[in-house]
Amino acid sequence: MPTDMWCDERFDFQGTFLQCLAKHVPNIYSAEMDPLLEKQEEMVQAAILYPLECYLFGEDPDIFLEKLQQSGTSQLCGKVFKGGETTYSCRDCAVDPTCVLCIDCFQNSIHKNHRYKMHSSTGGGFCDCGDTEAWKAGPLCTKHELGSSSSPKENSECQLNEEIMEHSRRVFPSVIKYIVDMLIWEEEKELPPELTVSREKVDSYYCVLFNDEHHSYDHVIYSLQRALGCELGEAQLHTTAIDKEGRRAVKAGHYASCQEAKEEIKRHSENVSQRPLHVEVLHADVMAHQKFALRLGSWLNKLMSYSSDFRQIFCQICLKEEAGSEKPCFISKLMLWDAKLHKGARKVLHELIFSSFFMEMEYKKLFAVEFVKYYKALQKEYISDDHDRVLSVTALSVQMFTVPTLARHLIEEQNVITTITETLLEVLPEYLDKNDKFNFQGYSQDKLNRVYAVIYDLRYVLVSKPTLWTDRLRERFLEGFVSFLRILTCMQGMEEIKRQIGQHIEVDHDWEAAIAIQMQLKNILLMFQEWCASDEELLLRAYRECHKAVMRCSTNGRSREKTVFHLCGHTLESRPYRVSADPVSIHLPLSRTLAGLHVRLSKTGAISRLHEFVSPEEFQVELLVEYPLRCLVLVAQVAAEMWRRNGLSLISQVFYYQDVKCREEMYDKDIIMLQIGASLMDPNQFLLLMLQRYELADAFKKIKPTKDQDLIKQYNILIEEMLQILIYVVGERYVPGISNVTKEDVIMREIIHLLCIEPMAHSAITKSLPENENNETGLENVIDKVATFKKPGVSGHGVYELKDECLKEFNMFFYHYTKTQHSKAEHTQKKRRKHENRDEALPPPPPPDFSPAFSNVVRILNCDVMMHILRTLLQRAVELETHLWTEAMIQMVLHLLSLGLLEEKQQLQKSPEEEVSFDFYHKATRMGSSALNAVNVLMLLEKLKRVPQLEAQKDTVNWILQMFDMVKRLREKSSLTTVAAASASEAAKGDETQSTQDKEKAERKRKAEAARLHRQKIMAQMSALQRNFIETHKLLYENTLEAQGKEDAIMEEESVSSAVDYSKIALGPKRGPSVAEKEVLTCILCQEEQEVKLESAAMVLSACVQKSTALTQNRSRILELSGDTIDPLFMHPDLPCGTHTGSCGHVMHAACWQKYFEAMQLNFRQRLHVEQIFDLENGEYLCPLCKSLCNTVIPIVPLQAQKINSEDAEAVAQILSLARWLEIVTVRISGYSVKNAKGEKQNLPAFTNRGMGNSALEFHSILSFGVQSSAKYSSSIKEMLILFATTIYRVGLKVAPNEADSRIPMMTWSTCAFTIQCIENLLETEGKPLFGSLQNRQHSGLKALVQFAAAQRTTSPQVLIQKHLIRLLGVLLPNFKVEDTPSLLEVDMFHILVGAVLSFPSLYWEDAVDLQPSSISSAYNHLYLFHLATLAHITQIVISSATESSTACSPDNSEEAQSAQSFCREVCQYTSGCFSQDIPGWLVWDCVKKGIMPYLRCAALFFHYLLGVSPPEELLQDSEEGQFKALCSYLSLPTNLFLLFHEYWDTVNPLLQRWCADPMVLSCLKGKSIAIRYPRKRNHLIELPEDYSCLLNQASQFRCPRSSDDEQKHPVLCLFCGAMLCSQNTCCQELVNGEELGACTSHALQCGAGVCMFLKIRECKVVLIEGKTRGCLYPAPYLDEYGETDPGLKRGNPLHLCRERYRKLHLLWQQHCIIEEIARSQETNQIFFGFNWQLL
Repeated sequence: MPTDMWCDERFDFQGTFLQCLAKHVPNIYSAEMDPLLEKQEEMVQAAILYPLECYLFGEDPDIFLEKLQQSGTSQLCGKVFKGGETTYSCRDCAVDPTCVLCIDCFQNSIHKNHRYKMHSSTGGGFCDCGDTEAWKAGPLCTKHELGSSSSPKENSECQLNEEIMEHSRRVFPSVIKYIVDMLIWEEEKELPPELTVSREKVDSYYCVLFNDEHHSYDHVIYSLQRALGCELGEAQLHTTAIDKEGRRAVKAGHYASCQEAKEEIKRHSENVSQRPLHVEVLHADVMAHQKFALRLGSWLNKLMSYSSDFRQIFCQICLKEEAGSEKPCFISKLMLWDAKLHKGARKVLHELIFSSFFMEMEYKKLFAVEFVKYYKALQKEYISDDHDRVLSVTALSVQMFTVPTLARHLIEEQNVITTITETLLEVLPEYLDKNDKFNFQGYSQDKLNRVYAVIYDLRYVLVSKPTLWTDRLRERFLEGFVSFLRILTCMQGMEEIKRQIGQHIEVDHDWEAAIAIQMQLKNILLMFQEWCASDEELLLRAYRECHKAVMRCSTNGRSREKTVFHLCGHTLESRPYRVSADPVSIHLPLSRTLAGLHVRLSKTGAISRLHEFVSPEEFQVELLVEYPLRCLVLVAQVAAEMWRRNGLSLISQVFYYQDVKCREEMYDKDIIMLQIGASLMDPNQFLLLMLQRYELADAFKKIKPTKDQDLIKQYNILIEEMLQILIYVVGERYVPGISNVTKEDVIMREIIHLLCIEPMAHSAITKSLPENENNETGLENVIDKVATFKKPGVSGHGVYELKDECLKEFNMFFYHYTKTQHSKAEHTQKKRRKHENRDEALPPPPPPDFSPAFSNVVRILNCDVMMHILRTLLQRAVELETHLWTEAMIQMVLHLLSLGLLEEKQQLQKSPEEEVSFDFYHKATRMGSSALNAVNVLMLLEKLKRVPQLEAQKDTVNWILQMFDMVKRLREKSSLTTVAAASASEAAKGDETQSTQDKEKAERKRKAEAARLHRQKIMAQMSALQRNFIETHKLLYENTLEAQGKEDAIMEEESVSSAVDYSKIALGPKRGPSVAEKEVLTCILCQEEQEVKLESAAMVLSACVQKSTALTQNRSRILELSGDTIDPLFMHPDLPCGTHTGSCGHVMHAACWQKYFEAMQLNFRQRLHVEQIFDLENGEYLCPLCKSLCNTVIPIVPLQAQKINSEDAEAVAQILSLARWLEIVTVRISGYSVKNAKGEKQNLPAFTNRGMGNSALEFHSILSFGVQSSAKYSSSIKEMLILFATTIYRVGLKVAPNEADSRIPMMTWSTCAFTIQCIENLLETEGKPLFGSLQNRQHSGLKALVQFAAAQRTTSPQVLIQKHLIRLLGVLLPNFKVEDTPSLLEVDMFHILVGAVLSFPSLYWEDAVDLQPSSISSAYNHLYLFHLATLAHITQIVISSATESSTACSPDNSEEAQSAQSFCREVCQYTSGCFSQDIPGWLVWDCVKKGIMPYLRCAALFFHYLLGVSPPEELLQDSEEGQFKALCSYLSLPTNLFLLFHEYWDTVNPLLQRWCADPMVLSCLKGKSIAIRYPRKRNHLIELPEDYSCLLNQASQFRCPRSSDDEQKHPVLCLFCGAMLCSQNTCCQELVNGEELGACTSHALQCGAGVCMFLKIRECKVVLIEGKTRGCLYPAPYLDEYGETDPGLKRGNPLHLCRERYRKLHLLWQQHCIIEEIARSQETNQIFFGFNWQLL
């Protein structure tokens, strides 16, 4: 298509454009089944878009767009959020909570330092940066300030030249028309005539499957597999594409075959669920054009972002209506068609609206007008559609309705409130019953959820109150309000219920829908009331409308006769109605709205004009009170269990009626309505009405004797409930308008009462406070006035504690307390007063004064009926048997008396006596009747003190009597007396009462003292018993280290008095005695004690063996997953992956454990359907005592006590030098090798020839330094040795168990060495001393492990052990080298030491006798093996680490430095100069000293647990200084380690020579390969940022490496190595050994040998996983300022890293407790449907 031709003025652009499309589009999109996306895109660009852009811009598009880009940015950000993206809202500056920022704008804005909230977007919203109406302050971030600063004239962005404008006015209409036509095209087989090319029509069709939210992934995959016979993989691909794009061609072919496929798919999908899938057969060309229309849509979308002019032209064309036609404009066509479009098309359309209309304020307004015009149609479409709200065009309402000026405009011009309310009425008619009331029985949850969207829109429109009212706005709003009242009318009295008598209802009613709608409407009701209250005229008119509506609903039951009720001289005429027999409803939104408006009238003072709008005759207050009163009575009767047969639905409704989510517009307003009644009715009439409705009329006339206990109980509860409501009516004044309080006062009072129950966390308080329309509770503004914050520890959360001065505000009968909260608060407060040695009276705090409109309410207190009620109840308590009254009832009577007296006292103190008409005192002291035995309230109170059941109320009664006295004096004092005199007389008068109080206080003190002495005496007895117990059961307590230390000392003194000075040496001839302690242990299963002996039955420790990478120095090393080929004898110095054995320290008999394990197996075989926490096949079980996860047991092998005779030792010392020892060992080994080689030619190592002649003699010379017979283990110990060794082999190598495998002993030594290294690492990290600070479980576990490792050798063939020993010695003694012996730099020396020491006794094995070395022999063996290993390790350190510059303070020329220098010279010589000898000696010494420390510490632990020699004192303290010396002395080393080389120089020189000549060593020195440096680095969890939003920022930039789409992922951070992974997504699953594993699970296999720790960034949760099947969630180490974690970012407060908690996570890892934590968590939260951890 030649571009120059388009430039011609006369030519028809539209025709040419369509011709071009008709020609190219079908060819480009021809292969729909497996499209080549890149190729399609290239063709589209070349054939259509490039020429189009050239025409539009008149020059090269890239150059032009680049210029436009440079010319400036828009002031609005307009970034559209995807699902899961983090959004930020500022609580200080946002106009409402829907105003949000994207992460970039937030990071560059002032709000970063305010009180912000973080949330995950559901998708579809957009960033409000730059919108001045959304923010009270800081509307622009630093990036967008540039866009707003330059004035429009300078900003070339706004000025496209005329030619381009002209072109775009020509191009846009055709493009838009094409897009609209194609998207709403309904013909399946044909195209519009202008797009059909003359070529003949091809019979090529697609069977297209559309997305719906009704069928699950699996349904669709199943249907496709069955219908099309395709593979699982292909069906999955199709399904993923359908879910993402909304539709997908699943079959191509002729019309008939596609039609057949369509029927098949429908048939199969109907089998699975009731609805068939939506399938269509489309002609290939139709499909191609629809696809290209979307491509053009995204092209336009891109164009919109470049220039405001493009946006304006686009909007003008979209809004233009065809002249003279009724048809809607382009954009409305698309909106109306929205519900029929598939997902992909909707996304493009919505993005286009965002990038054009919403970026230009005036067009946003015009768009909103169109939107409201078609609002009803759009919402109805949405309600019958099944796609998510995010994908519907109706979701855009929030972008328009929440803009204050726009909302005002829409109310005034478009009457939007009425539109929304009418829409609600039109979508809900199916739920209306014959009385035109809603009834939601059998409702559809999904549909109602869609209706809530309409309710939300109403909330959005009302979000910001107008400050200025115009007449038009007033009229329109009132119109909307009246329309809204119609909805409330349908709700007033809906879902009436009748009390079931006789039998229980069969099916519970659906009550959830009605309550849910009530919750949705709560804030809207409050907002309507607030809007009305902001204008006096409007408030009065709204009140009149609401009153009319209430009256219309209340007049229905007029027909019945009135009944008359008399009591103490007063009569009440009322219509007969009984809550227990007639229908009643809990839903009264009209009455409650009226109550809300009434309070606001009182607050603004407009109530004085009320009579102009509602005449007193019309007012009919009795009718207004009637319905709320019925509701409260219903609640009382439910409490009295009269409605038990009505099932759970009623109980749930009553719960929500009083719950914080609903109470503001339900329960609270009913109390207010009663207060309105009490203020306007005669008080006696009001109380009679109460008695009648509570059905208590008879209860207060005469007592009819009845034996029916249930009935009496019922009466008592009803009386309690009624008294409680009376307390609330008179006492609850904390509502702005009822008294002169502010909202802050109300919230403070709520908080005080919550904290009177117990200290609470911030989130708990927030949950217990009602939220306003902006989801704020107002808590932060006041909390610091009433409470102090206590920070949390390592676990738990911070809490607020009430300040002492606020305690006086406590009101026991606070109306928002539930029954449990009431009793808890009362208990807490009484306990506190008792603790402070004060009386336990909890009188009400003086309430604030009623405002004028409500001042009459107090008359209820001193009216005749009230006095009658109070007298009657007190009289019953004094005279009658207990079942006719309850303590709670009396408590309430006392509370009412207190309220009356407080009221009178306050009034008397304010005004002169003759003006106070409130005569509570007078009424209370008047006799009840003229009868002889008549009494007054005062006399009854005196008697009450003597009632034994009311002992607890004594203090309250005293307080009331004092108050009577005070009021009496206030009444009696003449008006002349000054207040001061009064207070003086009061003091005098107070003396008597004071003295009785003092007596009581003294009595109380005496009792407390006696109780204290009694407690002390008991404690003393207990501790004496305890001491006795310890004396008699001493052995139990000798297990701890301290006791062990003392025992050692006693043993030493007894044995060798001369040995005291060197008893703290573990190696060599001066070895201290090992202490054989008699170990008596108790089995946790059978509770029997047994001493641990070699010959007795085995005792075992429960243990867990696991692979671990906790010490690895190289995370990038690929781990071998299967261990068939691994040779575990040598550990690489990187420590890439070891086998750790941990124990929980609990002991069992082996036999008991076996029985327990078998029982577990049996139990679980029978319970197949339960998801198991542990894997019985692999020997897992939970420790019977502490429920830790274990997978084996360690046999407890007793320590063999060994003493060295010092004379013998000295004699041996003369002969056995290192050289001699090496010679003997060499001969012995070569002798064995010759023996073993007979018959088979073995590759013998070359040995020294010396002494080979007399070989037989030499061969046995090793035995001449002392042997003893081997330990004899009982068969059960042997069996356990084999069992445990096999587990280590199986778990450590991940292979099938095989008791005969030659690698079993290697694994035993390896786990022993690795576990010691882990413990040493842990002690160092925590800064604890080497000995004495291990937990008991670690101590007993390690002791058992080392003794086991020494004993395990006896269960394997000695020849095998010898072979392993020769290979180990090959590293140290190069003349033993075999082919596969690794170089000095490739082994971990401590592993070699442990293996060599434990396998060395195998050299003493003879064919006929089973021997082992004696104490002296083994002392020398240990010494020389250790010295050899140490020499080798020093060489390792010097070669690999001494080249680094060190942090040592200053060069010095000590003896150590000199010997280091000379050693370096030797090394330099042997490495032929590769090792530089210029390094100063002090530096080398510093390197060696630091580098060898971990090795020495591990060796000390190893020999201590192997030999039982107590360590020197210095190692029991944590001091850097003495530690090195103490270690050297304990391990028989000189403190100058290089002296070791001098001592053995002749022997070691040839070894050193051979070590240095190793090719690996040379290549390392030349820098060709890298060796590990010592000391190894200690592993820590990765560094996390202080502020959580930094992590969210990282996550937002994360792109999944494997998928190209921009869908939001679940980024997860590995805390071991810092890798960011894409979790729970099919794109990153991997096949490992034929299994599909999620990204985290497969990463964990490499990074943590199956155990790993991740942070889910968007959800702020830590995930611990182990293997493929187990995992658990763990609180993240991020806390908000209130010390609480925020899983799921539900609260959204700013979060900061808590170092202590992160350290706790670190210890969890380093102590190898992750598996234990997972098992514990899974046991406590057993989920029936487990999470699939494998795909995490």
